[in-house]
Amino acid sequence: MIALHLLRHAHAGDPARWHGDDDVRPLSGKGRAQCEQLARLLARVDEAPDLFITSPRTRALETAEIVASALKAEVVVDRRLAGPLDAGIVTDILLAAGPAERPCIVGHDPDFSELLGELVGAGEITMRKGALARVDFATRDVAAGLGTLRYLIPPELLPEP
Repeated sequence: MIALHLLRHAHAGDPARWHGDDDVRPLSGKGRAQCEQLARLLARVDEAPDLFITSPRTRALETAEIVASALKAEVVVDRRLAGPLDAGIVTDILLAAGPAERPCIVGHDPDFSELLGELVGAGEITMRKGALARVDFATRDVAAGLGTLRYLIPPELLPEP
């Protein structure tokens, strides 16, 4: 079994107001607070992610680092998380990252909303910035339509400090 977590990067401000390479757009103060709230929640969960695999884009990397630090989990970067995704690509990413029972991939939309729907055999399931989903699979193969959605936590449900 594998418990795959999908974490969409936290709030990074308005991309239209950013005057630089979008790949280096950082988290906003609101985004950092979202990450800290999520980290506090996951630190109390027995089955928290044990490995974070992230897009190299700054806002995703910062999201992964803040949450993983609180869980004392490793963070690895995989460039494929910055592009279009499907179940096959995710399986390849997980295999390359090594064994983890509860990996968390960190990335972007619209890819994550589309991927979440694909994994559970539904249409697109919206993942807001800072949202966390868990999808369970009976085997280590992440196959389209074979996942069971355990939870989808939007950022507004995260506990306040």
